[in-house]
Amino acid sequence: MELQDYLRILHKNWVLILVVTALGACSGLTYSALATPSYAASSKVFVSTSGGSTVSDLAQGNSFTQQRVKTYADLITTAAVLQPTIDALHLELSASQLRGQISASSPVNTSVININVVDSDPVFAASLATEAANQLIDVVEDIETTDTSEGSPVSLTQVQEAEVPQSPVSPKAALNLGLGLLLGLVVSVAVALLRATLDTRVRGERDLERITDAPVLGGIVFDPKAKQRPLIVHEDSMSPRAESFRTLRTNLQFLDAERSERSFVLTSSVPSEGKSTTAANLAITLADAGARVLLVGADLRRPKMAQYMGIEAGIGLTDVLIGRVDLSDAIQRWGRSDLFLLPAGSIPPNPSELLGSSLMESLIAKLDAQFDVVLYDAPPLLPVTDAAVLARLVGGTVVIVAAGLTHHHQVDSALASLGTVGAPLSGLVLTMLPTKGPDAYGYGRYGYIYGESTK
Repeated sequence: MELQDYLRILHKNWVLILVVTALGACSGLTYSALATPSYAASSKVFVSTSGGSTVSDLAQGNSFTQQRVKTYADLITTAAVLQPTIDALHLELSASQLRGQISASSPVNTSVININVVDSDPVFAASLATEAANQLIDVVEDIETTDTSEGSPVSLTQVQEAEVPQSPVSPKAALNLGLGLLLGLVVSVAVALLRATLDTRVRGERDLERITDAPVLGGIVFDPKAKQRPLIVHEDSMSPRAESFRTLRTNLQFLDAERSERSFVLTSSVPSEGKSTTAANLAITLADAGARVLLVGADLRRPKMAQYMGIEAGIGLTDVLIGRVDLSDAIQRWGRSDLFLLPAGSIPPNPSELLGSSLMESLIAKLDAQFDVVLYDAPPLLPVTDAAVLARLVGGTVVIVAAGLTHHHQVDSALASLGTVGAPLSGLVLTMLPTKGPDAYGYGRYGYIYGESTK
């Protein structure tokens, strides 16, 4: 995916990202409010060596001290220091339990040992750090004393008793808030990307470009009242949806320039993608532009063209093919325009065989000679083979793809069915495109979307 795709995903999931990030921040604040505060107290012990009257002796003693400091610091967690500390403070703890609360460290190139204690009781933390320092001094003195008459060559002195801390070292509300925000942001973005990866529905032109090299002829914007007013070009010519069909008409006029016949099969991958309404509205816009247009109801299984156009559906294509009526008697003129209609007629038991017959091939040639443009409203490609068989004879196919409804594999399978029978693909049309949001018609490409109708 390109940067534009990531931006579209983030734009589309901004509510999810905002909510999850806010939850992460709330979690951090909640943890800070509910967690038991911990206080840190620290005492300091200075290590020195006795003896030495010359500069050389003092330097050697200082080097010896620094080497021994790390060893003395490690003694703080031994039972030799912890058990006397427990006894002195009268604690009901074992050395192993106390070991997790106390630690010692020594800054590099120094002779100072820092004894640190962390506990929920600030007074106890200070008392424990101070007493542990005292016990460490006694232990080191015992260990380093090899001759009782001379005493220990190393001297440990507590130079700073632990002070009672006034503020806790944890939890850190600001840090937890920041971590919660960061974690929420990371999780929400990951979920958004995962949703986009698992979502195989076609959302726009970029998705179609990943499936086929065929051109996208146009996009039909979504109209929530499409079922109540399918012929939007006729009923509301100034609406954004009507303008979409006029754009499609313009692009169709430049399509397949090498073909002398201007006939196309309009089909889709699956039902309910707006195939029939697209064919009807496109036919009206072509007729409005001055072309002599014939719209053929080639869906011989679930014909809808006659219902949309409001014409008599008693006789039609099937009746012409079997010789029951003449072609001139079956074709109906739509109003006073140059748009003519040939409904499906009687539903036959063998639609695929009838549409792929030599009779249909002869009829196609006759219609091409009589009309400037012929549009065939055919069934979807995946459920039946009718559209693929008819498209091979007609020579041009426009596949309708419903944005947000049709999946990638469905479009791919539909195009493969056309390729199997050798039917040419002229282009694709996206329908049901949203007018708002990151998937809106024109988002990231045209830089605008159509405004509301002023009619």
